[in-house]
Amino acid sequence: MFGLSEIAIILIVVIAVLCAKKLPELVRSAGKSARILKAEAKAMKDGDEQPAPRVIQGEAVTPRTDEPRA
Repeated sequence: MFGLSEIAIILIVVIAVLCAKKLPELVRSAGKSARILKAEAKAMKDGDEQPAPRVIQGEAVTPRTDEPRA
């Protein structure tokens, strides 16, 4: 009968015909969402790469903790 690609094309045409007035807004919104998703994925990737700790001779450094001190 119909394959997946044919059904997808039919749905796209039907949506374009029925929602012609709102289509630019929908496409703009989808593009904005894609940019936000890409930026968040890049931020997560860049956040994983923390610089290696430096060793300085003669200084004692206490490790940082996320817990508040009592």
